Amino acid sequence: MHSWTLDDMPDLSGTTAVVTGANSGIGAVTALALARSGARTVLACRDPERGRRALDAVRRAAPRSDTRLVRLDLADLSDVAEAAERIAKETDGRLDLLVNNAGVMALPMLRTADGFEMQFGTNHLGHFALTLHLMPLLGTAGPSRVVTLSSLAHRVGRIDFDNLNAERGYDKWRAYAQSKLANLLFTAELQRRLEAADKDVLALAAHPGLAATDLGQAGPRLAGRTWAAKLERMTRIYTQPASAGALPTLYAATLPAALGGSYYGPRLLAETRGAPAPARMSARAQDMSTALALWQESVCLTGVAGDVI
Repeated sequence: MHSWTLDDMPDLSGTTAVVTGANSGIGAVTALALARSGARTVLACRDPERGRRALDAVRRAAPRSDTRLVRLDLADLSDVAEAAERIAKETDGRLDLLVNNAGVMALPMLRTADGFEMQFGTNHLGHFALTLHLMPLLGTAGPSRVVTLSSLAHRVGRIDFDNLNAERGYDKWRAYAQSKLANLLFTAELQRRLEAADKDVLALAAHPGLAATDLGQAGPRLAGRTWAAKLERMTRIYTQPASAGALPTLYAATLPAALGGSYYGPRLLAETRGAPAPARMSARAQDMSTALALWQESVCLTGVAGDVI
């Protein structure tokens, strides 16, 4: 069986892509690959300095690319709305690909600017709001896609509607798993609505398997546990590099035969590494009644119009 690689990516000249969290790890690899393939690529990053360094790195590696930088803090819904306006200007009102890549993992108890539990607020609500704000730009000039990153952790996740905001106790790993399950439920309901509206947009999801990125170090650092951050770095010998972890995202973003609602991850060793292939969703991730309830609750929490589709 042929293993899909970056060489299999199509020419993306004339298209426009936005990648959240494009300053490091899988997001940085994704943005560079899209830029090299000809897409006008917008790096949406929270930290302006790190974003600038990432932008410079892409421009050095792909000097002929049209690459832009937009500040985006997914943990602040007012900034998400403003970032969507900035993106509209940078893309001239056209968006062919939105990659909801940014995320946080296993943080100590923190809250977003709007008071939401940080992992649910950033990983799900921030991307939910951003996607709906950008919906008028998608599909305006041909087929478009929204690719949202989930995780193997979604398989142990549950949507606890009675404790979405961690007001009745908090466990960092349960909160992370819940947010990654929410990413898949969001994708499923988004795809259902896109089909009902007959929009030329596909919603897909991907996960990187076990990839060596900085994602796992933020939590230990914030908790003051330097030993845990060191242990996380040591476990990288069991992971694949970010360059491999980004392949499922790029596969979902560019595979001509991809179907809406599809989910992709690494092919080998229980989906922890290897070339991209269809991935397995938990039964909870396929529960459309939960997907609808989560959508409705997300509309209430974010205040974003849920009927833009």
